[in-house]
Amino acid sequence: MTEVHISTKFQVVIPREVRTGLHLKPGQKISCLAKNGIIYLIPSRPLSEMRGFLKLKPGWMKNLREKKDRF
Repeated sequence: MTEVHISTKFQVVIPREVRTGLHLKPGQKISCLAKNGIIYLIPSRPLSEMRGFLKLKPGWMKNLREKKDRF
């Protein structure tokens, strides 16, 4: 775990190891979430990067029920 400092303008520098490991680029947006005293920084990814992340097998739709059959 790397320790970082908060500047007088409340800015934080993300360490190089983390930036390169997550493939972060200058100007990229990051969502910030605080929960139970922990700050989460979540990189925003374009939708085009999501293409193909679900590996669907042929015939995956055959077991879906019709809307009229659902409760």
